[in-house]
Amino acid sequence: MIQVGIIGGAGYTAGELIRLLINHPQAEINFVYSTSNAGNKISKVHQDLVGSLELEFTDTVYPDIDVLFLCLGHGNSVKFLSANTFSEKTKIIDLGNDFRLEADKIFNNKTFVYGLPELQRETIKEANYIANPGCFATAIQLGLLPLANAGLLNNDVHINAVTGATGAGTSLSATTHYTWRDNNFSYYKPFTHQHLGEINQSVKQLQHGFSSDILFMPNRGNFSRGIFATLYTDFEGSVEEAKTLYTNFYKEAAFTFVSDDVLHLKQVVNTNKCLIHLHKHNGKLLITSVIDNLLKGASGQAIQNMNLMFALEETTGLHLKGTYF
Repeated sequence: MIQVGIIGGAGYTAGELIRLLINHPQAEINFVYSTSNAGNKISKVHQDLVGSLELEFTDTVYPDIDVLFLCLGHGNSVKFLSANTFSEKTKIIDLGNDFRLEADKIFNNKTFVYGLPELQRETIKEANYIANPGCFATAIQLGLLPLANAGLLNNDVHINAVTGATGAGTSLSATTHYTWRDNNFSYYKPFTHQHLGEINQSVKQLQHGFSSDILFMPNRGNFSRGIFATLYTDFEGSVEEAKTLYTNFYKEAAFTFVSDDVLHLKQVVNTNKCLIHLHKHNGKLLITSVIDNLLKGASGQAIQNMNLMFALEETTGLHLKGTYF
């Protein structure tokens, strides 16, 4: 069994990792680290795990594990790895943004690989250290990469995407209170969201000469989980040609599928899927991309990367039941 450690165990992404790992046939949770909850049962925080897990949080790090998941706030993975060391065999998957960009990928002689399987599955298989993509970044890249791969992103891309409240994490703020979020809608970080760096990086990896703008408007939705992203840009071909392009690009993808029907969010909530829909209007290609922000946008994709790193079937432990009703 793959021995697993989780750092930052009280948050949403760690909770999802725990739920996935206790049902993973090839992995076993060795420890879940949380200084604020040390000695408490994990089910005291992640209350749906009552009867499923007796393990307690710990403030002790065990260095001889096979894989370490970092579920820390952005910028804190560097601090943690600077203060703690692990065995040479320990693989690391960071769910934060510390190592996603080329300029940041090397840390203490460790080279982190950007962990988007649809972009570089074979590289992930050989990697020891993974920078798991961001949630918005995952949905948006999966909407754009087929066009970039064909060299067809030659004009500005306009993006409007809505995320659920879990995207903000467990820390309270003015915009996460129920009374603010319920029956409400707002944008934030217009055109400056931190995921734009990794999105542009991946697009340029496939289309080296890309020089147009990616104009991204992120929004807060009044639902718990999921990302619904719509993207549009100029496209000279027909919608049928676009569908062929996308279907061929994702023909080997384990979780990304092109749908002929208009999408809605409940199709992907509680799954590791990304669904794509295409529509053409007056020279513009409209791409809809929907994911669960905590699964394909975080913990599910992290398990997908772990499976690839340990030469397991990519979908192991990720055959999930969607919450459709």
